[in-house]
Amino acid sequence: MRSARLLASACAAALLFGSAPALAQVGTPALDRALAPIPAPRDAPYPGVISLEMDATDLDRRIVSVKQTVPVTGPGPMILLYPSWLPGNHGPVGPVDDIADLHFSANGQPLRWVRHTVETNGFQIDVPAGVSSIDVSFKWLTPIDGSQGRVVITDEMLNIQWEKAVLYPAGYDTSGITMRPTLRLPAGWRYGTALDTESFENGVATFAPISLEHFADSPLFAGAHYRQIDLDPGGRSPVRLNIVADDPDMLAATDAHIELHRNLVDQADRLFGARHFNHYDFLLAVTDRLGGIGLEHHRSSENSVDPKYFTASNDTLGDRDLLGHEYTHSWNGKWRRPADQLTANFNEPLQNSLLWVYEGQTQYWGQVLTTRAGLLSKELELGSLAMTAATYGLSPGRAWRAMQDTTNDPIIAQRRPQPWGTFQRSEDYYSEGALIWLDADTWIREQSGGRRSLDDFARAFFGVEDGNWDPAPYTFDDIVRTLNEVQPNDWATFLRTRLDAVGADAPMPLDGIERGGYRLVFKEEPNAYQKALYTEFGRNDFQYSLGIRTDNANRISLVRWGSPAFEAGLTSGWEIVAVNGRTASPGAISEAITASKGNATPIEMMLKKGERFRTVRFDYHDGLRYPHLERIEGAPDRLGDILAPRRR
Repeated sequence: MRSARLLASACAAALLFGSAPALAQVGTPALDRALAPIPAPRDAPYPGVISLEMDATDLDRRIVSVKQTVPVTGPGPMILLYPSWLPGNHGPVGPVDDIADLHFSANGQPLRWVRHTVETNGFQIDVPAGVSSIDVSFKWLTPIDGSQGRVVITDEMLNIQWEKAVLYPAGYDTSGITMRPTLRLPAGWRYGTALDTESFENGVATFAPISLEHFADSPLFAGAHYRQIDLDPGGRSPVRLNIVADDPDMLAATDAHIELHRNLVDQADRLFGARHFNHYDFLLAVTDRLGGIGLEHHRSSENSVDPKYFTASNDTLGDRDLLGHEYTHSWNGKWRRPADQLTANFNEPLQNSLLWVYEGQTQYWGQVLTTRAGLLSKELELGSLAMTAATYGLSPGRAWRAMQDTTNDPIIAQRRPQPWGTFQRSEDYYSEGALIWLDADTWIREQSGGRRSLDDFARAFFGVEDGNWDPAPYTFDDIVRTLNEVQPNDWATFLRTRLDAVGADAPMPLDGIERGGYRLVFKEEPNAYQKALYTEFGRNDFQYSLGIRTDNANRISLVRWGSPAFEAGLTSGWEIVAVNGRTASPGAISEAITASKGNATPIEMMLKKGERFRTVRFDYHDGLRYPHLERIEGAPDRLGDILAPRRR
């Protein structure tokens, strides 16, 4: 006999796929009607065009009003879906709870709806006979502050992600559903988007019909303070930088800074050799009011940077490689896309097994292109790479978890804060993935005597079919085959050894750095990149000595697993009150660590958490330790070659 749990699972599957197990009534939901099976998506055009009218003028309350008209083909149950698996987020994060005041009607008569109990982003209605279309209306209640989710509307700007405010009919691929959208904006506002505008009059933008697949992939930034900059004057396809800002003076980019962004476009052309878009729009919010974002799309990207990005660019190091990363995604992740990411609609689960390519190689090229463009100096990029090498080369989490498994993090963790990030590991496929691609690049350069490199892979894999922007899937075997065409090797073993490394004897991902002509070392002063970055972010790093990172209020924000602080029982959240009898400060902590170097004098700290106080003594005597890359005497400077701008 099947257990009740197994029977309930079978019944749930029946609701989704339409097959009913015996005794299915045991698990039938207690609703006012029977739930229809959700039809599987099929590759066929949806009959008719879905119109969407969006009104985003209610700035005070951060409410967006939505109306849709959806053609129908006949009477009976119909299911409309709210997107769950959002492209670029890599997980089921569609905020269906942000929609409210949902109503359906036909010929002016209301239709009752019921939420599907298995696919809770699905809404079922019963279409009456003689009806050619249904009307849908709802409110998109966007977050008012960051505790409720990412803020997408402020008094000065907004970020419309269409998939957050659309319902679509089940049973069809998103590529076969055609949308005709309009958007009403506050008076005087202008916007940037990859959508093609048919008209913009009296604050209402009307866009050309587009498939739901590309519609959801074409967000919009709008604002009271807006500027558009041509990043490829006279180029073969437009590339534009669309900027919105909290204040108009934040738009004041210098000609020299704009030229660096044009260099980024030029260096990407020289790397890939093809464009897979008819135009590309960087959407850039210069803000500390809109929620932070860096999200890829095929013909655009959503980016937010510090308010000083243009006016004091030397103080905004943390934003330097953002545009390079997201632009690279037009080739890697959006055009060439992992086969397990190409789902038929936005409610079929994604699989993330190749995110070390999708995100890891993009992380690599994003940093390389940023440096080749001059947005980051070689010295600063080497400092950034030193921090990455220390983080992942010395990761305590490598003792139990392979990097490959972290590709599941967007699904299982959904980017929630972690209590022990250095041990749990969190989406390490980004930066450790980049180290693997550096390893591959330097190996190819070494074996070919400098005649070939990963640049050749990029051109062979991403730089073909110029102008085509239909997604092209790839598999692990495709990656291996193309690498072998560039430089023969047992690439499957090369990659799997690094992806699946786990345990005390797992090799550290540092071969690419050493083959590149450098080694990871630790010094008593931060490197130039870390010093500037942590000043910008208000961080103080003692994780490779005592094992803690603090903010400027002396509150511990990170405790490194297995460190002296970990062994002393500390966690994040403790405030350091005093060090060796002195009032705590970053300087006092540094001086105490230095004073204990090479002797038996302990470091004493008084800490406070709520009403609790503790005194901790650290028997640590190795001094301050900060990561640097040091040249290996006599070795070729392959890292320098990788980071040098391409002249053709």
